Amino acid sequence: MTIPDSVVPERSELDASQEPVVVEFGTPWCGYCKAAQPLIREVIDQADGVRHVRVEDGKGKRLGRSYQVKLWPTLIFLKDGQERARCVRPDTREALEAALASILE
Repeated sequence: MTIPDSVVPERSELDASQEPVVVEFGTPWCGYCKAAQPLIREVIDQADGVRHVRVEDGKGKRLGRSYQVKLWPTLIFLKDGQERARCVRPDTREALEAALASILE
């Protein structure tokens, strides 16, 4: 999940996005993040037309702070630049599917 800072989008880019976007905040060493990856890949990566942005979060990372991310992984579901749903430490397929549905409607 290591992503160079240059790849991380600016908040303004996400706010202006017209497409459905899922922004996933986490770290490579987070046990909860590792445990959730199969479920996240299964649900999010199978959705057509959804941009999935993985952001390595942590101290000094402004994007996560701008969304008040407190726990990892946190997935923020955006449509037309607006947050429609949020999943914190998702552990069920149903929770992710419901959040995904909120940006695909």
